[in-house]
Amino acid sequence: MGICYIVGAGDFGDGTIIPGPEDLVIAGDGGFRHLRDRGIRVDFAIGDFDSLGYRPGIPEVTVLKSEKDNTDMMAAVEEGVRRGYREFKIYGGTGGRVSHTIANIQMMAEMAGQGLQAELVGFGCRIWVIQNGEIRFPAARTGYLSVFCLGDVAEGVTEEGLKYPLENYRMVKENPLGVSNELIGIPGRVSVRKGTLLVIWEAKQC
Repeated sequence: MGICYIVGAGDFGDGTIIPGPEDLVIAGDGGFRHLRDRGIRVDFAIGDFDSLGYRPGIPEVTVLKSEKDNTDMMAAVEEGVRRGYREFKIYGGTGGRVSHTIANIQMMAEMAGQGLQAELVGFGCRIWVIQNGEIRFPAARTGYLSVFCLGDVAEGVTEEGLKYPLENYRMVKENPLGVSNELIGIPGRVSVRKGTLLVIWEAKQC
């Protein structure tokens, strides 16, 4: 199974989408415009299309009611899961209203609890949520790396290959100890034995 790319109406970010034959590209409402403008294929579109302003003219479209419990982005994730995807890359989920970015982070926390892999792509930044697991970074990736507790407590937090290492630490949501660490040109790793972490990479120019 390939990657499920989901594109929302926010800032597209600085990544590139080159979908392969096994990948799925879903436009969440105004994300259709991002994909159309970049000449990227759209396999499926979903949303109430208030941001886009019209119903996309592609074969597979689901129109949602404007009054709903889930966001368009969450509905897109659910569609990807229904089709069997476990790895997601999300564009257009940052910038604009801060509340929407926070909603997407909460969505990723739910995804992590289901064992799904998700990466949120912004301008000069990447965001992940990990639960009872780890994330690794290649030596080629440098920049700032911040780690925050998303629940009340995260037990056994370890940060290796970073400027300020951490081992088997008990992290709590009230203390931002993990802000602004740095990747230093060697392989890096962040892990948590029990709990949920928000991990944010930012380029040095940010």
